[in-house]
Amino acid sequence: MTATTTPVDEPDMREPRPPQASRALRVLRRLVPAAVAALSGVLLYVSFPPRTLWWLAPPAFALFAWCLRGRTWKAGLGLGYLFGLGFLLPLLVWTGVEVGPGPWLALAAVEAVFVALVGAGIAVVSRLPGAPLWAAALWIAGEAARARVPFSGFPWGKIAFGQADGAFLPLAALGGTPVLGFAVVLCGFGLHEVVRGLLAARGGGVVRRGALAAAVLSVLVPVAGAFAAKPLVSDDAEDGTATVAAIQGNVPRAGLGFNAQRRAVLDHHVRETERLAAEVKAGKVARPDLVLWPENSSDIDPFANPDARLAIEGAVKAIGAPVSVGGVVESEKDGKLYNEQILWDPEKGPVDTYDKRQIQPFGEYIPLRSLISTFSSDVGLVRRDFSRGTAPGVFTMAGTKVGIATCYEAAFDWAVRDTVTHGAQIISVPSNNATFDRSEMTYQQLAMSRIRAVEHSRAVAVPVTSGVSAVIMPDGKVRAKTTWYTADSLVEEVPLRSSRTPATRLGVLPEGILVLIAAGGLGWAVTSAVRARRAACD
Repeated sequence: MTATTTPVDEPDMREPRPPQASRALRVLRRLVPAAVAALSGVLLYVSFPPRTLWWLAPPAFALFAWCLRGRTWKAGLGLGYLFGLGFLLPLLVWTGVEVGPGPWLALAAVEAVFVALVGAGIAVVSRLPGAPLWAAALWIAGEAARARVPFSGFPWGKIAFGQADGAFLPLAALGGTPVLGFAVVLCGFGLHEVVRGLLAARGGGVVRRGALAAAVLSVLVPVAGAFAAKPLVSDDAEDGTATVAAIQGNVPRAGLGFNAQRRAVLDHHVRETERLAAEVKAGKVARPDLVLWPENSSDIDPFANPDARLAIEGAVKAIGAPVSVGGVVESEKDGKLYNEQILWDPEKGPVDTYDKRQIQPFGEYIPLRSLISTFSSDVGLVRRDFSRGTAPGVFTMAGTKVGIATCYEAAFDWAVRDTVTHGAQIISVPSNNATFDRSEMTYQQLAMSRIRAVEHSRAVAVPVTSGVSAVIMPDGKVRAKTTWYTADSLVEEVPLRSSRTPATRLGVLPEGILVLIAAGGLGWAVTSAVRARRAACD
């Protein structure tokens, strides 16, 4: 008789984990993508000025792509919102410099909603062939929406505005900020697909060569396109040159309180212009053909105040050149208030004006004033709303056509482009950044002007009340700039140009095409999902 032994049960390695471990794993799986989404948004912020880390933008989008791939639209909505907050909260912190964190947090929270919607869309198209293309187009569609609504839009934080020092910059001349931004985002999402494909191949998984080739092209085509667009960037003086003076008179003190010393601000700019005139007379500085003052350099209406008019006339006669003066003017016709640039001739006096068209909500006017006032007492800081101008601003100054895009307008594609289509040979962006102290806002805005210079192949002068003022060449390089809170003048010879880049000629068309591509990808993904669901039911 053979003895039998009872086998000893060995532990089953496939037994389910304890409930606590499973719960912890589920929480971790949710937290990691959320954390990565928020941190990749921060990484995108770090790529923006005043830093010159433009090359961090593609890796930021590659990480964002990792978070979204294969997710439901609801998950994409949440992850997109976290990405948006990670990017916009630090980018827009300057909006709370003088009025506290409330407006800053509210603005970032609202703007991040657009990014959330884009995240939902990207999650939906993430399984389609050529996913990077659809994702990048959706991002630009989101930027297009942000630039238009609510309250005429807020395009601050366009991806293009972080690329002033980058290799992709020449694409601005090809298709403006939409094409430049699209290239950067496409490169980032393509980078994610390349890494994913290589990791799958290394792990022995199935890799479709076509999909990997498309991913590689998503990285290489934007880079190759940027190099191919380089001939569009030129500093040639097609119409000769002009010597431009940008005046930075400085302000008595930073912050909102500078408005209480309006006459002092005017006197500072008069004094700096007269100082420059003395240097010109002494032969120390070249005589300028035209002089540009900042926005709000005369917050006292020179048409209604004879003393302000006399002060400006004295400075203009001293320098002996036409001056573009930034004034706050009440219309004699309808009593409306305008943020106005006044062309002041040394012999004829004021001969032309430009009224700012894209005025800043909650800064220059209060939308829904009665409603907003119930939530914030800061509404009272804007006692009277500015009105919008209606016509593009192009001054003829000593034979040179100067396009005017006042401060906030530099963020809007149309507000700069139509000065060039109306004949501008150079562009002026008069600004007043004194209310934002030494924040990053000035550098972010200066980067916008550098992008506009390349986009339209025009030299750009940026006279600012308190700094940083600059003169930018048509290739986007800063020829000269001032420092913070000093009275100073920049006198530079710049090329005059009349040719139009493809971006200038095409206008809104590239953006419209990318929006249609985004809609097509989204429609394809939704249709495919519906068909798959019906097939599963059958």
